[in-house]
Amino acid sequence: MAKLRLGVIGAGSWAVASHLPEFAKRADQVEFVAVARKGPELLKKIQLDWGFEHASEDYLDVLDAGVDICLIASPTGFHHEHAKAAMESGAHVLVEKPMTIRPDDAWDLVDTSERLSRHLLVSFGWNYQPMMRTAKRLMDDHGVGQIEQLMLHMASVTRELLLGTGAYPDASPEAAPESRTWTDPSLSGGGYAMAQLTHALGVALWLTGLRGAETFAFMSAPDSANVELHDAVALRFVGGAIGTMDGGSAHVNAGDNKNQLELRVIGSEGQFQLDLEREALWLFRAPDTNIRPQLEPNAGLYDCIGPPHALVDLALGEDVQNCSPGWLGARTVDILDACYRSARSGAVATIETKNP
Repeated sequence: MAKLRLGVIGAGSWAVASHLPEFAKRADQVEFVAVARKGPELLKKIQLDWGFEHASEDYLDVLDAGVDICLIASPTGFHHEHAKAAMESGAHVLVEKPMTIRPDDAWDLVDTSERLSRHLLVSFGWNYQPMMRTAKRLMDDHGVGQIEQLMLHMASVTRELLLGTGAYPDASPEAAPESRTWTDPSLSGGGYAMAQLTHALGVALWLTGLRGAETFAFMSAPDSANVELHDAVALRFVGGAIGTMDGGSAHVNAGDNKNQLELRVIGSEGQFQLDLEREALWLFRAPDTNIRPQLEPNAGLYDCIGPPHALVDLALGEDVQNCSPGWLGARTVDILDACYRSARSGAVATIETKNP
């Protein structure tokens, strides 16, 4: 069988450090065909290092080369244009998070994938890990009844990244992005919420099935930052559940820098807890369901191994689950957009997109 032809649009630090090594593990099924990024010297190096047949600073040249699967890892402000063009060219797509800046663009990508029968995945790596798959089974098989209240907390080492004084510690240093990729809202959409709370929402909405209805948000940009470093949000969901979400930019040199991500849910018939920092998972449902699975050490450490392999498997027609579908990415963008609108206006912001 012919190999899948891989195209990459936006070969930045995370794509080089995380995604390309995973695609390379599928060398018997995937051919590195074309790559695009800005900067001719680094582009040439990436082409040679990974064996791409074509390299260009114009993303359309990647699509013209004819690709079956395409990684979109360009700055967020370009995700809609690049991902839609890739699907329209015939490719199945993995798009980096956040999926887009604007909700209508996110839902347009969902509509495009459905109209063209293209697989669309968002780069929510946690959703594919064993700990998260166990959590998903607990919520699907048992649940907590009607969800009434939710608490979502995240803190991670992004202070230097969002201030433009450093890079994310696990990213490839040689392919580090320009600081404005993260500090210019026209490219990034915002600060910590766009960079990291998109991950937290990708976890929470996947496990609970909730959809945002309205938000009230405070955002803080200390140290004269161009984008916010900290977020505090009140949430209301479709169906009446309420919740809180907060996020903070922690310091790179503050110990082991393990991501803090905790989700707690109270429902009409039980409770649920997921704590990725402490590797804790618990579900209680009255009268006598009380489950605390045994987890491997470091089960909550982040990686993005799952999405590239899922893209390959789905494109090959394998019966695997898409744990980060386009609609999930669009639901996160709905909430993120409402958070920024609320912070700017000082008022509650309503989510008005189609949000299925």
